[in-house]
Amino acid sequence: MKGTLAVVSQKGGVGKTTTAINLAAALAKNGVRTLLADVDPQGSVRFGLGLRNEGGGIADYLEGTRTLPEIVRGTQLPFLRVMLAGSVADSGDHVAYSQMVSSSPKLKELFALAVQRGYAVVVDTPPGLGPIVQAVLSASDRVLVPLQAEPLSLQTTAQILKGIRGAIERHDTLRLEGIVLTMYEESNELCRKIAERVRQQLPPELVFPVPIPRTNATVEAFAAGQPVVIRSPNDPATAAYMALAQALTARSGG
Repeated sequence: MKGTLAVVSQKGGVGKTTTAINLAAALAKNGVRTLLADVDPQGSVRFGLGLRNEGGGIADYLEGTRTLPEIVRGTQLPFLRVMLAGSVADSGDHVAYSQMVSSSPKLKELFALAVQRGYAVVVDTPPGLGPIVQAVLSASDRVLVPLQAEPLSLQTTAQILKGIRGAIERHDTLRLEGIVLTMYEESNELCRKIAERVRQQLPPELVFPVPIPRTNATVEAFAAGQPVVIRSPNDPATAAYMALAQALTARSGG
């Protein structure tokens, strides 16, 4: 996969951060040099990777107190690096951080530098389409939308797609890769019906064919500070994330 991919959702709790972490890990397992960037001031990526919030991160780069090499950290996967949110995750001053991200050209500069160094950049964002997400979209090449297979998704789908279309109109290099259904339960009739409705309402190419199933292994992996694709390689969620990574790589031409 090439360029910068923003992972964006209308609401929290849909598996956005879990998707960003496991997609990045799946790409790395496939031999793609991947950089996972946590732009969400909550800084949850660190928990899913079992890392301490030390040594600075994206907030510190934007403030000018850290350089790119100083905030890129290694992981247990040779091809996966990560940039944590940084000091903002501990300070709690999300308003100032939001203003800095939305007004500074340094975020786009940061992603461009990473791509120039051969990374595929996967960006975890805060929920919604606020100033931080708008700044990320303006600095990204593609966008992926995790959508939980629940009744509320039928309402939020139109909202998120409208917002992304607006971003694409302002930044014509941005492309919507599609929607991936998350927390899917094949045994749940309502879940199946929601997935069917989503596929009926949207063009076929806009919804990835393999949904991400809800599994205990995924929850346990996050709690243990590991991507499920590493901790439980035979879990159905791992197979789904690997399929998503392969599909995205094929679409980008490698």
